[in-house]
Order: sequence, then structure tokens, then C-alpha cells
Amino acid sequence: MGSNAVKVSEELLNAARLYAKVQHRSVAKQVEYWAQIGKIAEDNPDLPLSFIQDILQGREEIKQGLAIPYIFGENK
Repeated sequence: MGSNAVKVSEELLNAARLYAKVQHRSVAKQVEYWAQIGKIAEDNPDLPLSFIQDILQGREEIKQGLAIPYIFGENK
């Protein structure tokens, strides 16, 4: 993925710096995360933020091989 410059307000940049530090992300990754959340929220307006975050966490767990497949009919 290439790097492209995007102008944002100083207020957004400062907020991204703060959240990035807390979440151990780069400022660019924080802005990308917010953009991803915003896009999903716009595409699915009935989903609460916590549900969207759980979906993203689940996707990452699958990528890292941490997910356990659910088998219908098995009681665990």
C-alpha cells in the first residue's frame, strides 16, 4: 500500500495522536482505523460500535490463527 498525503484539521490530528499513543498505533494507523470504523458504520447504520469492533477483532483473530471454528450441534 502506497503513501498518500491527506490534509486533516489540526484538531483531528491532535486527537489521532492521543488515541494512537493510547492504542499503541501510529497516527496514520489510528486515522485508518477510524476511517474503517466509519465506513462500516455508514454501510451498516443499525450496528452498534461495540459490535463493529468485535467483528474487526474477530477478523484479526482469524488472520492470526487464533480462531476456533464453531461446529453446529456440538455442545462445548
